[in-house]
Amino acid sequence: MDLYDVIHRRRDVRAEFTGAPVPDEVLHRVLAAAHAAPSVGLTQPWDFVLVRDSSVRDAFHAHVQQERRTFARSLDPAAAARFAHIKIDGVREATLSIVVTYDPQRGSPAVLGRHAIADAGLYSVCLAIQNLWLAATAEGLGVGWVSFYREPFLRDLLGVPAGVRPVAWLCVGPVSGLAEVPDLERHGWRARRPLTEALHHDRW
Repeated sequence: MDLYDVIHRRRDVRAEFTGAPVPDEVLHRVLAAAHAAPSVGLTQPWDFVLVRDSSVRDAFHAHVQQERRTFARSLDPAAAARFAHIKIDGVREATLSIVVTYDPQRGSPAVLGRHAIADAGLYSVCLAIQNLWLAATAEGLGVGWVSFYREPFLRDLLGVPAGVRPVAWLCVGPVSGLAEVPDLERHGWRARRPLTEALHHDRW
């Protein structure tokens, strides 16, 4: 698949997971692509926790639904009505989840390139996530980033060491298809901003 096609076909998947497993050789290629991402000071500050255990996924799903209710209570009635129709996760539908973490101590104390921008390591982890997402799309898989969770809960659930941040819970698996229109646009939550509105030249 052409790179630009992959970029524009990529979707945040919720409801389209088939429940089929991810073949081992495909998973290896996707993780290798993530691990090939650039990183500040060549620290590669990410780790990947592969979650297949249904009891762990069920516990996380219950936590996500609790956070969904918390967010819903913060909305005005019109926004709450729109949000009620938006599915926020595929934790139970996908048979595999990948939790990507960030270890700020890797390569410390002298991380080349991080002395002035403390978050450069976190940005590196996000590059690995993007690589994973694009590779999965090229392989015909869907990925859904679940962000309705509290970090301390997820750290305890997975036994993540102190000081290491869980950055993303990604649901990964075969899909029935990828939507032409992203869910949030389709449900009227937000519309995309055109590129022309994001461009600045020389100064803001």
